[in-house]
Amino acid sequence: MSGLLQRRLGETDFSATWRAMQRFTSERSAATPDELWLTAHPPVFTQGQGGKPEHLLADIGIPVVKIDRGGQVTYHGPGQAVAYLLVDLSRRGLKVRELVNRIEQAVIDLLAEYGLRGERLAGAPGVYVDGAKIAALGLRVKGGCCYHGVALNVDMDLGPYSAINPCGYPGLRVTQLRTLGIADDWQAAGGKLLAQLERQIER
Repeated sequence: MSGLLQRRLGETDFSATWRAMQRFTSERSAATPDELWLTAHPPVFTQGQGGKPEHLLADIGIPVVKIDRGGQVTYHGPGQAVAYLLVDLSRRGLKVRELVNRIEQAVIDLLAEYGLRGERLAGAPGVYVDGAKIAALGLRVKGGCCYHGVALNVDMDLGPYSAINPCGYPGLRVTQLRTLGIADDWQAAGGKLLAQLERQIER
């Protein structure tokens, strides 16, 4: 079993990082180690393959990028830790549903480190604290390998969420670690998230 390589990329352009994930996945071989990428992005809305335009409520000058993951529309911006999982599911014998469960568990375990109680909501992938979404996830699987991943709200401007129905849910509240009293910045929280993700994927 190949191990996991962690790459901390700093803040990156969303579209360039997306293209890099596609390229990595198309060029990888059976021997390519799996990777976890940690980054943050300038403000951008991303709309999944089944994304409905009615979930974009207002044009507030933030670009909208239509992408190849599942799910509806979400927001990425400075102060959000985004962990991308480039994992050969076939090699690890992982089904997509199990991987989603493990990603959610990694976030729940991270929140527990901070003394917070994270929860799943039936039919709404992601992790929630007191009914407010703190982490969104979406994946693309191609040739038995996945890319995209999970975005954890750490210390960011939550205002742009008011211009969308987050993940397609009207009125869905969102929250972040800073609002919940956690002082870590996105790099610190993201590093802890990578450790939890690696633990879940390698178990």
